[in-house]
Amino acid sequence: MDNLIFFNPGDSIANFHDYDEAVRTAQIYRENHLQDGHVLVVKGMDSKTQFDIFLSDNEITHANEAGPEKPYKVSKKL
Repeated sequence: MDNLIFFNPGDSIANFHDYDEAVRTAQIYRENHLQDGHVLVVKGMDSKTQFDIFLSDNEITHANEAGPEKPYKVSKKL
């Protein structure tokens, strides 16, 4: 179910080395911030132990390209 998506690393809400902790934090963030869109737990392509949390609205496309982007694999969509 992994999807390859590009994000600006500076848009990360949080960074973790433990996947379960990243998922718990993303779930708490989603519950406390009622808004449209999803909270994504993603894994960097360069690191096998680093997980970041992003808002799906921060996904970089050709229409909103703003700066340096980095590929990530979505591992959990909340």
